[in-house]
Amino acid sequence: MFKKLRNIAGTKFAGAVLYRILRMYCGLVRLKIENENEWSQYLKQGGRVLICLWHQQLLLSIIFFPKYKEYRPSVMTSKSRDGDVSTRIVEAGGVTAVRGSSSRGGIAALREMIQRIKQYRLGAHTLDGPQGPIGIVKLGAIAIANDAGAVMVPAVITADRAWYLHSWDRFMIPKPFSKATIKFLPKIELPPVMNKEEYEKQRKNLEDIMKPYLH
Repeated sequence: MFKKLRNIAGTKFAGAVLYRILRMYCGLVRLKIENENEWSQYLKQGGRVLICLWHQQLLLSIIFFPKYKEYRPSVMTSKSRDGDVSTRIVEAGGVTAVRGSSSRGGIAALREMIQRIKQYRLGAHTLDGPQGPIGIVKLGAIAIANDAGAVMVPAVITADRAWYLHSWDRFMIPKPFSKATIKFLPKIELPPVMNKEEYEKQRKNLEDIMKPYLH
């Protein structure tokens, strides 16, 4: 029965319904957005942008990304059954899902993300997804930004009242009528020459910037 429900949830119709339900739920949260202008102006002037966030804080992003539909933003989702569901949800919001993870189809997905950002100039990436461990930045975001010629923009989402699931990422669900903030931190430009040591340095720097915002 559970397997059948998951299969249904992975259909295009169910994804559209779930997206609308989640939009309505997120609409109950009093949301504030900070520091959007710096990177949005950079994007409008022809720059390429990769939004970077923790897997834990994904939920409220479904409110935000549809306003940038003209740039056909893309995000990686896993090739698992859970990935089928999340794919349908993000696609209902006008975001292109690029299927792949570190365990299945990761290299091909990274290449597709790079090509899409080169062409459409906007993408998003969960730094520790899809399976964690929580708070550990993987090299995917650095590779995408470097090869696509994009700046990385760390995004953190906080709420004054929220539930945290017993999942690997302690997934955050802001409570109804809570106050939440999507805060964009200063954009990060990678150096023109990237070797193995520089990749690790940039990965650690991004991790140090983002980790204080994990719950």
